[in-house]
Amino acid sequence: MIDVAQGDDPSMEKKRTPACIFFNDFRHVLKLDELGLEIARIALPAALALTADPIASLVDTAFIGQIGPVELAAVGVSIALFNQVSRIAIFPLVSITTSFVAEEDTIGKVSTEAQESESLEAGSLVNSESKELIPQNGKSLITSFDIAKIENERRHIPSASSAVVIGAILGFIQAIFLISGAKPLLNFMGVGSDSPMLIPAQQYLTLRSLGAPAVLLSLAMQGVFRGFKDTKTPLYATVAGDVTNIILDPLFMFVFRLGVSGAAIAHVISQYLISIILLRRLMEQVDLLPPSAKNLQFSKFLKNGFLLLMRVVAVTFCVTLSASLAARQGSTSMAAFQVCLQVWLTTSLLADALAVAGQAILASAFAKRDYDKATATASRILQLGLLLGLMLAVVLGIGLSFGARLFTTDVNVLHMISIGIPFVAGTQPINALAFVFDGVNFGASDFAYSAYSMVVVAIVSILCLVFLSSSYKFIGIWVALGIYMSLRASAGFWRIGTRTGPWKFIRMS
Repeated sequence: MIDVAQGDDPSMEKKRTPACIFFNDFRHVLKLDELGLEIARIALPAALALTADPIASLVDTAFIGQIGPVELAAVGVSIALFNQVSRIAIFPLVSITTSFVAEEDTIGKVSTEAQESESLEAGSLVNSESKELIPQNGKSLITSFDIAKIENERRHIPSASSAVVIGAILGFIQAIFLISGAKPLLNFMGVGSDSPMLIPAQQYLTLRSLGAPAVLLSLAMQGVFRGFKDTKTPLYATVAGDVTNIILDPLFMFVFRLGVSGAAIAHVISQYLISIILLRRLMEQVDLLPPSAKNLQFSKFLKNGFLLLMRVVAVTFCVTLSASLAARQGSTSMAAFQVCLQVWLTTSLLADALAVAGQAILASAFAKRDYDKATATASRILQLGLLLGLMLAVVLGIGLSFGARLFTTDVNVLHMISIGIPFVAGTQPINALAFVFDGVNFGASDFAYSAYSMVVVAIVSILCLVFLSSSYKFIGIWVALGIYMSLRASAGFWRIGTRTGPWKFIRMS
């Protein structure tokens, strides 16, 4: 008898669509089984950590909005520019680090378990032979000592050491680049020399760039902790830094009367605090000083990093272009776009927490060749992403209408924000799936497909942005961003749904 459920019937296999994979065991999507608990342990702290910094930026935005719409728009351009340059510099490194560290840590644990098993077997053998109860050379007595030593030693993870070194170097390069090129970069973003936004935007960008080394170093270390499936440590560090930022914001801005410069200084201090906390905790767990420079895996990072650099440049250009197009429509349009974009990105990062969980678990599963767990993890993560997106759509559709006044009291800006709310809320399910698909494919180390598909998506999206913004202004920008996220989600759906690349092993259960 043919087992149709296993896909042995060719006619049934042809009738199945790729969507079947994503709805496999959908009724168990919220089940707290072993997989569900593992996802929750990683995703919940990651969600809080990922949203902490954008929330701090929202607090900055709310404080700066009390100064005036020009300052709000100026800081909006500066934040968009700083964040996008940071993504270009660090996103490939973080993504690769998480996968590489998870693989190396898994292989190391498997090797350690094998050593412990062999040591225990050797000890049992010694105890079973009466002649060796009192060993002549004492070698049989070191079994338990060796096991304890292995458990207590700091781990040697080459990818962790490499990530820290590269992150620090990239941070200094970014700081020099942004500080020296602040004015021309802002001109490129649509803030002309005669614009009232130029001076506050340049002040904020220059000061905030001093924190670039801390930002990139802390993000690189977060990638290491994610590889260990430890998202609590980055959460504690991020919360400590962002609470400091929120406390210092009004102090520097209004008490010391530093305005937008005060907001930037507060943010820089908070970022260095985060990096110090993470570095101290990481040094307790990992031996960051490799035996020699040969142990650093720069070539491995560069090879895959270049692929993801292509991808992040494509992503960055789309978001940066949208901000630039909004800035060219005036300070009112840019101020409204800044508020909508910050909310849009902040809520979307909740889905990125699921992506982090999926990437760490999948990288470990692939390292052990546990394809059943890889399939189950991919399905569960995608289903949770869809549910999260639907919930965010409802919350934002209702809440943002009332919450907009927290950011500005300008009537014209509030009117523009109300126009963007349907797009911000309505695209949440698509955004969530796009982020989760990224994490799933990164967990499978499918970096080449992720890079090339995003380049194609970016080309189409850029054309849509240019055409729709010129024809429909503010609305056109948001329609184009919706198309952009839809194409990103479709690219991820296609790869897994067609069972190509690293997903050839997938079978319907």
